[in-house]
This record gives sequence, C-alpha cells and structure tokens, in this order.
Amino acid sequence: MPTTVLILFLLVFFVGGAAGYYLRLLLALQKRNSMELEIKKMTLAAKETARNIIEESERKAAKKEEEIKQAEEKKEAIFQKTEDRLIRKEEILDQRQINIDQEEGELKKKNEEAEKLREEAARQKKESRKNLERVASLSVEEAKAELLESVERQYQEDLITRLRKLESAGLAQIETKAKDILLNAIQRFGNSVAPEVLTTVVAIPNEDAKGKIIGKEGRNIRSFEKMAGVELIVDDTPGVVTISAFDPVRRRIAKQALESLIADGRIQPAKIESHIEKAKKEISKTIQQKGEAAAFECGVLNLHPGLLAILGRLAFRTSYGQNVLQHSVEMAHIAGIIASEVGADVQVARAGALLHDIGKAVDHEVQGTHVEIGRRILQKFGVNKAVIQAMQSHHEEYPYETPESVIVQVADAISGGRPGARKDSAENYLKRLTELEALANSFTGVERSYALQAGREIRIFVSPENLSDLEAQHLAREIAIRVEEELKYPGEIKISVTRETRYIEYAR
Repeated sequence: MPTTVLILFLLVFFVGGAAGYYLRLLLALQKRNSMELEIKKMTLAAKETARNIIEESERKAAKKEEEIKQAEEKKEAIFQKTEDRLIRKEEILDQRQINIDQEEGELKKKNEEAEKLREEAARQKKESRKNLERVASLSVEEAKAELLESVERQYQEDLITRLRKLESAGLAQIETKAKDILLNAIQRFGNSVAPEVLTTVVAIPNEDAKGKIIGKEGRNIRSFEKMAGVELIVDDTPGVVTISAFDPVRRRIAKQALESLIADGRIQPAKIESHIEKAKKEISKTIQQKGEAAAFECGVLNLHPGLLAILGRLAFRTSYGQNVLQHSVEMAHIAGIIASEVGADVQVARAGALLHDIGKAVDHEVQGTHVEIGRRILQKFGVNKAVIQAMQSHHEEYPYETPESVIVQVADAISGGRPGARKDSAENYLKRLTELEALANSFTGVERSYALQAGREIRIFVSPENLSDLEAQHLAREIAIRVEEELKYPGEIKISVTRETRYIEYAR
C-alpha cells in the first residue's frame, strides 16, 4: 500500500512537471511571437519617420539652396552695377583730365601771348617817352618839376588855405577818434555798471540845493516836472537828485536844464521854463547832429532830415547797457565789410544795418514792435524798398528776402555778442535763475533744485523712492531738452541730477 501511493505520487509529479514545462514553453513561444511583431511594427514606424525626416530635410535644403542662389544673383547684380558705375566715373575722370590738360595748354599759350603784349606795350611806352623828351627837350622829371612849380605859383594862396583847413579838420578828427577809442576801451574792458534804463542821476553841490529845487510848498519841483514831463526824486541820498522817465530824451533835457538851473542858482518857475526851453533846443540840435554824424560815418547819404532826427534819438537809448546808435553804426561797418566780401549790395547792407533799430526811438510812444514801427517810419520817409527788406528780418519776424537781410541779421548778432558789448543787470540774472529752477521743479520726482553760477549750472535733487537711477539719468536729458527749447541763454548750462538713498537704524 505505501509503495503504490509512492508510485502514484511520483507519476503525478512527473506528469505535472511535464505539463507545466509544456505550458511554459507555449507561453514563451507566444510571447516571443508578440515581441517580434512589436519589433517589426516599431521598425516600420522608424523607417516611415526617417523617410519623412529625409523628405523634409530635402525640401528645406532645396529651399535654402534657392534662397542662396537668389541672394547670390542679387549680389552679382549689385556688384555689376557698382562696377559699371565705377567704369563710368573712371571714364568721366579721364575725360576731365583731358579737358584740364587742354585748358592748361591754352592758358599757357594765352599767358605767353599776354607777356608778349606787355613787353610790346612797355617798349612802345618807352619809345613814346623818348620821342616826347626829344620834342620837348625836357626829361620826365624836369617836365614834372616845372609843372608843379607853375601850379604852385598860380594856386599858392589856395593851397595854403586848403592845407590849414585840412590840418584843423585832421586834428579835430584825431581828437574825436582818440576819445572814441578811449571810451570804447572803457566800455569793453571796464567793470560792469548799471546802465540808465528809467532814471538819470544829477549831482548837486550841497544839500541846500535840494530845498531850492523843491521850492516853497513844492512850487518849483511841480513846475519842473510839469514842464519837463519827468519825475524828480529828491530823497535822503546825499549829493544827488534822481530824474525818472520812460523817455530817454526827456530825461536828457531835464538833466541839462536842472544842471544849468543849479549852476545859475536862481530856481523859480519862470527860470525853470526858460532853461527847459533852452535845453530842448540844444538837445534837438544835438540829436540832429548825432543822426547826421552817424549817417556820414557809415556812408549812408541822402536821408531825409526828419529821419536823421529820429535816428539821432537812438544816442540816448540803451539796450542791455549798449548804446543803440553806437550799436547801429558798428553794425553798418560790419555789414559793409561782409557785403563787399560776398558780393552783395554794400550800400543797401549799410543802410539796413544803420536803420534796423530806428523803431526803438519811438517804441515807447507808438504801439507795436520796434521792427514794425521802424518799417512804418522808413515807408513814411520814402526809403528804398531794398533797405526796408534788409532791416525787417534782423529778429526773424519777416523772412529773408534778400542777401542783405541775412547780412544785417548776422551783423546784429556779431555786434551784440562780442565781448564787452552788453551787460546783464541783476534783475535779468535773477529772472534767469528763477526760470531755470521753475522749469526743473515742474518735473515729477524733483524734490528741489538750485541754479548756480549766474545760471550756468543747475543742480537737481530727486526723490529716490519715485525715480530709479536710470530714470534719473533720463530726467537729466529731458530737462536739458526743455531748457534748449524754452529758454534763451548764451553759452551752455550744466545740468546735474543727484539721487541719494540713505537707510538709518538705531541699536539700543
């Protein structure tokens, strides 16, 4: 019994092992076939992908090749055009060289012919002189000496009178010119002074003169102000009396009349009227003389006497500390030099420069800009239209219609911009500083600004919380652009923008 069971157990064991082995073999074969099928599928997919990639690459390569070919064709066309252009230029240069050589040869021939003609003319002149000397039995020097001696004997008295006049006039001109040079040197290189704009100061010998000027119950000062059309300021300032008026001619008349009254010592309404009328006549004569002298010095002739009288009034007018009449005369000389150099009309340029500011003589009495007033004045006195066109554009209110108008504008800039020509007042400096600071403070992020060195530099401090370093740099550029566009100033202005961040902590 036990043996049978063992045999059966062994039989079952071997049969089960064979069956398991067979099943495992079947599963392995099935799995192998599945993997081979999967590998084949993957192989086919890879081949398809590779074929697509190759086709796409071939298409891209063909396209790229076509683009390169087109670019090369364009470059070839450009190179060909450049080569053709260079060839044409070379041909033109060769032709120009041939023409220059031909012209040079012709000039040499003409120079040789001209030299021969000069030699022939000199020979004929020498022969003519010899013939004259032979006929007259006198040499050139002897004939000249005899002629001069004869003329001297005949016009001896006239020559002496003429020489005396020339000597007297020459001394006067030399003295006047020396004074002008001295005054010009003082004006250009002296210290800055406050020019007379609305007031004139008259020196008095003592403080008692102030009481005489005022008079009993102010009778004298009221009469003087009414007749002269000015305002007298008699204050505690020692040794001076101030004359105030917008009209510079009235101030000059009042100054001369007051000085003569002080010198006379008898100050009363009748005397005041007499001295003011006398001063008016003398100033009117001076104005006419100054206008005539300015026109004569500049070579601008045939001007109407009324126009010369208005021109002379500019001698009592200043602009930025510069005498307007002297400025106009200086401009006329500069304009004449420029016009002669560039081939323009010298007379028109001089006249336009001399009369360019004539409107300033009456601009406090007539409405309008001094350019428009000046145009109306010149039209009233029948001045040449070319002169009006030359003067009306010096502030660019009218377009430049002639070369002379450009010359007058350039001469105005040269005369006004030369060293020492003009002086700024304290008010102008303060105005410039205020404008600079106001412009800088108008930008966002600016905490405060300070204009320094009479407006040559402005330092700006910005808020670090509102602006970064890059924005601060951009702000400096924007301010510089605004200053260039909106403000008028000579030279350059330095703009410094400062951005500072501080962190503070306390350890306790």
